[in-house]
Amino acid sequence: MSDEDVDRIFQALADATRRDIVSRVMAQALSVSELASGYAMSFAAVQKHVAVLERAGLVAKQRRGREQIVHGDPAALRRAARLLDDYEQIWRDRAARMESLITEDREGEQS
Repeated sequence: MSDEDVDRIFQALADATRRDIVSRVMAQALSVSELASGYAMSFAAVQKHVAVLERAGLVAKQRRGREQIVHGDPAALRRAARLLDDYEQIWRDRAARMESLITEDREGEQS
């Protein structure tokens, strides 16, 4: 994934409403109208949230008659999870190196 792709995913997931939308459409495809009924905001505001998620590749819309049905993309969430796992491993490696240096330093002081 490019840096821009990563930025879009994490910026999209930085908002609580968008995380909730992703959670809801991962469980079941919903129309934008159905999504909007669950929030104390305008239909247009929910549409904007869905558009951000769609640009990030986390959801896709499909027209069914007059409605737009929103589907979650589990593969996109797996990619985001892998990125977080990679960052976690970097920090675990750093912590292990620091611990090793501290242990070496202590052993050197005791000698």
